[in-house]
Amino acid sequence: MTQEEKRLYRISYELRQKAVDMVYHAKTGHAAPSLSMAEMIAALYFDILNLDPENPHWPDRDRFVLSKGHACPIYYAALAKRGFFPEEDLMQYRALNSKLQGHPDMRKCPGVDMTTGSLGNGVAAAVGMALIGKKDHRDHYVFAIAGDGEIQEGIVWEAALYAGNAGLDNLILFVDNNGLQSGGSVKNIQDLGDIAAKFQAYKWDTQVIDGHNITEIRAAVETAKGRKGTPSAIIAKTVKGRGVSFMENQYLWHMKAPNDAEYAQASEELGKAVKQYE
Repeated sequence: MTQEEKRLYRISYELRQKAVDMVYHAKTGHAAPSLSMAEMIAALYFDILNLDPENPHWPDRDRFVLSKGHACPIYYAALAKRGFFPEEDLMQYRALNSKLQGHPDMRKCPGVDMTTGSLGNGVAAAVGMALIGKKDHRDHYVFAIAGDGEIQEGIVWEAALYAGNAGLDNLILFVDNNGLQSGGSVKNIQDLGDIAAKFQAYKWDTQVIDGHNITEIRAAVETAKGRKGTPSAIIAKTVKGRGVSFMENQYLWHMKAPNDAEYAQASEELGKAVKQYE
């Protein structure tokens, strides 16, 4: 493991801790859906995305859309750590009139490129942003993360059809494939079958990776950037609630705040993980 990879793993667990802190403090929110995408968020915000926190609306920045907007605690944690706003503001999560709403709001929160929350719409918005980038002859990329339960939405596939036919090779979509959604197993609720094959049928380049492996995440993005004439879908196999033992693979933690004892245990486990990468 390189020092850079070690740094990114450490950040992923620091972000997990902040996400759990926020949900515990607010007594509501989505912790487990945040934890499954921690390595992806860490790699994007601390290695891959071309951004300027001092100029959030810089025209040539890479764009990011969190289509699974309910998982915003870890998104906000990354934006704060990256310097878009003070980290102490994180405890305003879900507070009345806060810039850190229960779903990201681009009008309120610095660094948020698209308001999301209505599932599937973020993917469609990312396609539109990539299309405008092409029409304006800009060389930035549009990244998005969608949940596997989320892509049961029809709007995702309308957008995917357009993106494939338009050859939007400036669009890179991660699918957080943890196999669970709010009501149970994705397979039992609305089986998606072979997700990669579905995107391939819509003229997307696809890769299947371990979504908790920093090396694979970074390599997949480099591969995606090398694909010309096609958008890219990176199917990231993940574990819902990753890093907190009692949340892992438990759909009932989709939206639930830990009590005092659970918070103490989660903090202990995540703290040990952070130290492992120091």
